[in-house]
Amino acid sequence: METRDKIGAVVLAAGLSRRMGAPKLLLPWGERKVLEHVIVTLWEAGIKNIEVVTGGYREQVENLLRVLPFPIQWVHNPEFAEGEMISSLKVGLKHLPQHLEAALIVLGDQPQISQDIITQLVKRYAERKSMLVVPSYQMRRGHPWLVDRRLWAELLALPAERTLRDFLSLHAEKIDYLVVDTPSVVQDLDTPEDYEQMKPSQPPGKN
Repeated sequence: METRDKIGAVVLAAGLSRRMGAPKLLLPWGERKVLEHVIVTLWEAGIKNIEVVTGGYREQVENLLRVLPFPIQWVHNPEFAEGEMISSLKVGLKHLPQHLEAALIVLGDQPQISQDIITQLVKRYAERKSMLVVPSYQMRRGHPWLVDRRLWAELLALPAERTLRDFLSLHAEKIDYLVVDTPSVVQDLDTPEDYEQMKPSQPPGKN
């Protein structure tokens, strides 16, 4: 079994898009939607165990997931409106298959995600079996990052008020940083300005 077959992904797609003012995961991104592009990139990079955690705009998001041309899983976080991102991660981790050794933590609003970065993260994990593999751009931690199953219990036990940043800080000495030369790992879509600045150009003849 290849290493990538032992790695799953939790895609955090439960937000309310308050700052965007519209369901950002469903915005066009080239010929796809934002969330669709994230999932397709994971799949094409060889990550086949994908668990998407839904919350806000549940019906629209799950309708998008149903028409993907390959099988993925999704689960709803009923506490999406109250909890931090950590609550969605807990829901996603609990639903990943038992045979997996590690999980990629992926933002649903990060369509700049690249196959190359995913491949590098998987390769680093395969080589070193690090507890945490985190991409770093100009000394800034980014996404997606990878967490070994040995730390899942601690993630699941984190108090609701804690954040993913808190978790990484608690385990700073365990982080294996993958230094990258692209800012895509530290970019996501929060505001209409972010979207207009980062969205890909439409091909000729497309509206």
